Amino acid sequence: MQQWKSLLSEANVGAVLWNEPLAKYTTWKIGGPADCLIIPENKEQLKELVTLLHAHRIHWTQLGRGSNMLVADKGIRGAVIKLGQGFEELHFDGETVTAGGSLSFVKLSVLAGKQGLAGLEFAGGIPGSVGGAVYMNAGAHGSDVSRIFKSADIVLETGELVTYAAKDMAFDYRHSILHERKGIVTEAVFGLRQGDRKEISAVMASYKDRRRRTQPLQSATAGSVFRNPPGDHAARLIEAAGLKGLRIGGAEVSLQHANFIENTGQATAEDVLALMERIKETISEKNGIHMVPEVYVLGER
Repeated sequence: MQQWKSLLSEANVGAVLWNEPLAKYTTWKIGGPADCLIIPENKEQLKELVTLLHAHRIHWTQLGRGSNMLVADKGIRGAVIKLGQGFEELHFDGETVTAGGSLSFVKLSVLAGKQGLAGLEFAGGIPGSVGGAVYMNAGAHGSDVSRIFKSADIVLETGELVTYAAKDMAFDYRHSILHERKGIVTEAVFGLRQGDRKEISAVMASYKDRRRRTQPLQSATAGSVFRNPPGDHAARLIEAAGLKGLRIGGAEVSLQHANFIENTGQATAEDVLALMERIKETISEKNGIHMVPEVYVLGER
């Protein structure tokens, strides 16, 4: 650890926070400390940081806007990288939009709609970053990132900055090449289309109203916990199994949407993991279906 402190103190890599609790950076409000949380503000700082970590074989993990992930109670060993506000830039050029990796995906969809650009309406309820959305090919309402993606600038784990086109991304259901090839999206370019502002706004409003009626938006959650199995919906299976309201410790299967797990106030990561395991076991026994988590579990248990 002392060696890291010396290396990072002498490098131009952005803010460096030691033993930083991660619960305040996640939408589940759960998670132990990071050995070191580093917040670069531009591509040069990020490249220098990743190159340094790679050269000294220091393991690193990326933290986006904290949705769709569960940080273990003992926290994360090694370095945690969180892109700073310098990666929230946004530029419109006709029907093309370039967005920074740490920009809110929801904010991007709203601002695109105000420009009269259609194609991002589905993103209005996805509470992650642009980089996170690209990483997992985020989607909703019958669309996903792959439908509008043109390219992305990515810092690979060696520190090399590359540009990947759509053909390089190996997009699939909640999957991209970044699951196999470690890297951080610094910015992404999307191709949209001209639309009517009022129509775009109406579609987004209908999606928002549906979310408000069906999802526990006021609670601490991480979004959908399990992927939808082929030909079915995770929420339907969980509800049909009578698991709504099931509680372990401070974690509870949402009464409003069965594929959400709420932190009722004092939930630990172990509470959530135990509840997820109970759901998997129950659905397997009742339906013979293997439930695959959509959330990523990070850190030391």
